[in-house]
Amino acid sequence: MIVAILGAFAMSGGTSAAVAQTTVVAAPANGMHPSPRVRRNFNGDWRFKLGDVAAGADPALDDSDWEPTGLPHSFSLPYFQAPSFYVGYGWYRKTLQLPDVPAGRRHVLEFEGAFQTAEVFVNGTRAGQHRGGYTGFSIDISSALKAGANTIAVRVNNNWDPTLAPRAGEHVFSGGLYRDVWLVTTDAVHVAWMGTRVTTPEVSAASSRVQVETEVRNDGAMAVSAVVRGEVIDPRDRVVAILPERRVELPPSQTVTVTQLSERMSRPQLWSPETPSLYRVRTRVVSNGVERDRYETEFGFRWVSWTADKGFFLNGQHRYFRGANVHQDQAGWGDAVTNAAIERDVQMMKDAGFDFIRGSHYPHDPHFAEATDRIGMLYMSEAPFWGTAGFNNLWSSSAYPTDPAHIAAFDASVMQQLAEMIRINRNRPSIIAWSMDNEVFFTAPETMPHVRRLLQDMVALAHELDPTRLASVSGAQRGEIDRIGDVAGYNGDGAFLFPDPGIPNFVAEYGSTIADRPGEYAPGWGDLERTPGASPDTPYSWRLPWRSGEAIWAGFDHGSIAGRQFGSMGIVDYSRLPKRSWYWYRNAYLGIAPPRWPEPGRAAALRLSSSAPSIGRADGTDDVQLVVTVVDENGKAISNSPPVRLVIESGPGELPTGRAIEFTPSGDIPIRDGQAAIAMRSWQAGVSRLRASSPGLEDALLEIRTLTGPSFLPGVTPLSPDRPYPHDEARPVEAVAVDEVFGMDTPASASCTTPGHMPGHVNDGDPSTSWIACPNEQTPWIMIDPERVIRYRRLRIAFAHIGRIAFVVETREVGGGWRSLAEWSGETTPDGVVDLDTAPLTGRQFRLTLRSPPAGSRGISDIRIYGHVFTN
Repeated sequence: MIVAILGAFAMSGGTSAAVAQTTVVAAPANGMHPSPRVRRNFNGDWRFKLGDVAAGADPALDDSDWEPTGLPHSFSLPYFQAPSFYVGYGWYRKTLQLPDVPAGRRHVLEFEGAFQTAEVFVNGTRAGQHRGGYTGFSIDISSALKAGANTIAVRVNNNWDPTLAPRAGEHVFSGGLYRDVWLVTTDAVHVAWMGTRVTTPEVSAASSRVQVETEVRNDGAMAVSAVVRGEVIDPRDRVVAILPERRVELPPSQTVTVTQLSERMSRPQLWSPETPSLYRVRTRVVSNGVERDRYETEFGFRWVSWTADKGFFLNGQHRYFRGANVHQDQAGWGDAVTNAAIERDVQMMKDAGFDFIRGSHYPHDPHFAEATDRIGMLYMSEAPFWGTAGFNNLWSSSAYPTDPAHIAAFDASVMQQLAEMIRINRNRPSIIAWSMDNEVFFTAPETMPHVRRLLQDMVALAHELDPTRLASVSGAQRGEIDRIGDVAGYNGDGAFLFPDPGIPNFVAEYGSTIADRPGEYAPGWGDLERTPGASPDTPYSWRLPWRSGEAIWAGFDHGSIAGRQFGSMGIVDYSRLPKRSWYWYRNAYLGIAPPRWPEPGRAAALRLSSSAPSIGRADGTDDVQLVVTVVDENGKAISNSPPVRLVIESGPGELPTGRAIEFTPSGDIPIRDGQAAIAMRSWQAGVSRLRASSPGLEDALLEIRTLTGPSFLPGVTPLSPDRPYPHDEARPVEAVAVDEVFGMDTPASASCTTPGHMPGHVNDGDPSTSWIACPNEQTPWIMIDPERVIRYRRLRIAFAHIGRIAFVVETREVGGGWRSLAEWSGETTPDGVVDLDTAPLTGRQFRLTLRSPPAGSRGISDIRIYGHVFTN
C-alpha cells in the first residue's frame, strides 16, 4: 500500500495536488526573466447552484439564474453554529477565456480543499475527481482546453460515505469549494506537484547543510535532457548557498527525483516562535539553455526532540509548550474563510501567550501552516481519522467501518489523506509532529483490532514519507492505542490517568469550559490539576518533567453537530471576539493586564472599527473583521447589547448574509457584552461605506477601501446577493423517538478510589470491572462527563453487589450549579441493577452520590445514561 501511494504522487495530473509550500512569482527581481511557471488566483466569477443538476457540466447549459459567487464558498453560507447543515450536492461553474492553447504548455487547476468529493469537468468532459475534504488536489485540464471560452464545472457533494474518512466528528461537515483555487500553467518539463522536499541533515547554531530532493516531470512526448540548479536564499533575500548542478535524463511521461546537498552554511538563523526566520530554495530546471521551470520552497533551520523523561526540546533548548486546539470555521462564513482570517486566528493565539496549535481534527488550509511559520507558532497537523459517539447523526458512526465491504476503501482513504497532508506541509518548520488521529476508540468494540492495525500502518507511512518528524497518536486515553506511535496525546482525564507513561507525551486537550462571551476570568485547567504529583497549592505543578506540553480545548468556538452550546468552549467566541479567559492567559503568560470590563450604562451611540484599514486583494484571500461597540455619551464602551443593523450602503463589500446583517442579544447572530463582529470581503477595488445603527442610538460610519482588483462601478457592478440567515429550527425534544446512550468511554472521576478500581471502570463497557470507593468515605461520589449537553431521560446503574441502597443523582447545568435528577432508596434487582427515570433536565456532567451502599460493597460496575443531545 505504501509503495502504491508514493507512486501516485510521482504521476503528473493525478488527483492529489495542491500548492502550499511554494510561492512562485511571474516576474521576480534580480533581473531574472519572468518565470515559465504562472500561478493565477481562480477564486472569482463563479456561479453556484445548490442541489444536483443533470446537465451541470454541459457548456450549453444556461446558468444565468445561478447565484454569482466567489471562493472560498460553503453550501451552508451563511452559517452561525447551527447543529444541522445541508447534505447533498452543489455545482460550481466558471468560464475560462484563453486566447490560445500553446503546445507544450500544461494547465492545472489546483484546489486547496473541497468537501468532500469533487468531480471536475472541462467543456463537458470529466477531467478528474478527488475524495477527501481536507487535503488539496490538482486536476490537469490541458487536453480538454481550447482557444476561446472554456466551461469549468465542479460537482461537489458532502454526503456521508462509509468508506471515506472521517466517518465521525463533533464539528460540522458543510460541503463546498471552501478553500482557494489556483490556475497554474507550466512547461511540459516542470517540478511535480509539491515536488520538493527540503531537509537539513546537519543542523546546529554553528552551521548547517541543506538537502533538496526535487521531482522533475516530463509530460512531453520526447525525452529531454535537463540540468537542475538551486540556490538557498536567506530571510533578507540574499543568496547564501549554491546547490550543485545535477544533470538528468527525462523520458516522456516520467518523473525523476534529483538530490542536491549544499556545502556547510555558517551560523544559520534558527526558526523558533521567537525568531520565525524563513529561508527559500529556488529551483530552476534548464534544458538547451532554456529555463523550463522555476519553483520556490520555503523552509527553516530548526531541530526538535521529544523525550519520555525530560519533555520537548527545540533547537536544543527545553520548552514546555502551551497551546490551543483550533477548528477552521468562523461566524457567517463557516469553513469558507480567507487567508487573512486564518492569519488573524494564529495571531490571536500568539497574542494570548501561547506558542503551540493543534490543528483539530483534520488537515487545515495550507495557508495555516504558512501562517504558523511566519507568525511563529509550533503546530501539529492532524489526519482526519476521528471518532465520536452519542449523536443521532451519521457523523456519529463508528470511527472504523463495521461492514467488511467498506474496510479496504476506508483504509485507502485514511492513508491517502495522511500522505497528502504530509506532502503538502512537509517543508514547514513550524510543524513539530504529525498527528494520526483523534479519539478513534469511539468505534464499535469489534473494530478495535482494525483501528490499532490501521494506526500502525499510518505511523509506518508517516515515518517513510517524513523520517524527520515523529508520529503522534492523539486522543489516546482509551483503547490501548497510546503506545502505537512515537508520541501520545492524552485528552481530558488522560491528563491524570497516565502519570509518567514512559513515552513522549503531552496533554492534547484540557479545559472544555462551555461559556458564552464574556465568560469567567479564569483559565479552566480542568483535569490538568489532577495530575498525580501535582500540588493544588503550587501554580503549574502539573508541568512535570516527563510531560512535553498542553493544549486547551479550545482556542475558538466552532460549529458542532452537538449544538451551539457544545461548540462554545473556546476562549474566543465564534465571531472572533475574546472571552475573559483569553485575557486571563494573556495576563498570565505575557504580563498584560486585562482591560476594564464594560459595565451597564446609558447607551448613546455605536462605534464601528475594523481589523485593518483596507482590504488588500479582491480575490477571496483577504478580508477585514468589523467590530460594532456600544458606547455611552463619553465614548466609553458599555455592556448594553441592543439589536444592531450593519449595512453596506455603497461600494463592493460583501458580508456572509449579503449587504446587511442583524445582530440581536438572544439570536444566533449575537451581540453580547456590548459588542458584535463579522468579517467582510470584496470582489472589486473601491470604497465600501458601512453604517451601523440601533434605535435611539447615534449611527456609526466606516469606510473600507479595497486596494487591488477590477474597479467597482456604481450602478453597473452587480451587488452581492442577499443571503438571509434561516434560523435553525431545532428539533423538539419530543420528536426524538429513541433514547441515545451517553457517557461511554468519556472522562470519569470520583471523590476517592480504591487502588485498581478506577472511576473509568463504570463506563468502559466491561461489566467485570468496577469502581470501588475508599472504605472509610461517608458519602462517596462518582462523576461522568458525557462531553455533551444532554436532556436526561433515564439511567441504568449496575452495582457490584445486590441489596438495599440509597443514592442521589445530579446534573450540572451549563454555566450553573448541580440539580437533582433523581433519588433512590430501595432494593436492586437480583443482578444488582437499578433502572430509574430522571427529571427531564438539561445539563452536562452527571454525578452519583452514595448515601448508603449495599452491605459489603461500595462498588459500581456500570452506568448507562439515556437521553438525547440538547442542541439549542
